[in-house]
Amino acid sequence: MSAWGATILDATGHRLTPDEKTFFAEADPFGFILFARNIDTPDQVRALCDEMRSAVGRNVPITIDQEGGRVQRLRAPTWREWLPPLALVMRTGPGAAEALYLQYRIIATELHALGIDSNCAPLVDVAGSATHEFLHDRCYGTEPGIVALLGRAVADGLLDGGVLPVLKHIPGHGRAQADSHLDLPVVEAQMEALVACDFAPFRALNDLPMGMTAHLVYAAIDPRPATTSPVMMQLIRDEIGFDGLIMTDDITMKALTGTLPEIARASLDAGCDVVLCCNASLEDRRAVADAAGHLTGHGQRRAEAALAVRKMPDEVDIPALEATLAAMIAGPGHV
Repeated sequence: MSAWGATILDATGHRLTPDEKTFFAEADPFGFILFARNIDTPDQVRALCDEMRSAVGRNVPITIDQEGGRVQRLRAPTWREWLPPLALVMRTGPGAAEALYLQYRIIATELHALGIDSNCAPLVDVAGSATHEFLHDRCYGTEPGIVALLGRAVADGLLDGGVLPVLKHIPGHGRAQADSHLDLPVVEAQMEALVACDFAPFRALNDLPMGMTAHLVYAAIDPRPATTSPVMMQLIRDEIGFDGLIMTDDITMKALTGTLPEIARASLDAGCDVVLCCNASLEDRRAVADAAGHLTGHGQRRAEAALAVRKMPDEVDIPALEATLAAMIAGPGHV
């Protein structure tokens, strides 16, 4: 079997265009990602997922950002609206791990029913007083041990529902005081503080199948953004001990500079396995796929190992889980 393309790509609309079908068949990306523009009805989403898999001729993974709060692509009235993760944690207090498990187990049911078998969560960036607002309410807390515990609950909820989790943003985005969609954040903390706090939840969850990089500079370690830094990528493998498939965060974000093919190649040369390219023209997607080429031997091994973790959902009573979660959110006396 030849190696798959070292990319995760997206589509422009509700169905694939003829040109996209041809391109995807040629590029053979490792996976796909969906956005709000790709979502209309359940039948439409299922048909789009089927088209994506047909284009590459295999059961390719399809991921999405369905965290809750501001970051969720499936929305009411067709799908459930969810509290932001930090709001759920605050509401449920000592029961936060159970609440997050329930929320993400239900989310997994929604995703799996559509043919979506991955979710870009858990997010185990450790929040602080200066964490940028684009990230803050997506975090699970301020203590690395608690964040790791809650991140494990999220991952378990997804896995039990047949959905692969994507651990993000390795090796830790919580100290960023800028939005990496718009600027390159620079973190000045020293290595000792980073190891004790920011990196710790990722080390605790280093057995998860897939992870997504952070587009920010850790000035005490390397002047290059982590996504394109061989030093940081080696730290993720060695210090954090993560041997899962590593995808970049979206390379079209403004934190990274250069042409998209240049960024794609720099990310892979640094040690990422696959490049996530979103919201780009077909011409740009072609250029990125050409620059990325195919997975390396190690990358193909990690990709196959990640997909081997996929399983059929366990059988649960979703209305009962919803009732339990609602009672937990409502507070004492309602459970």
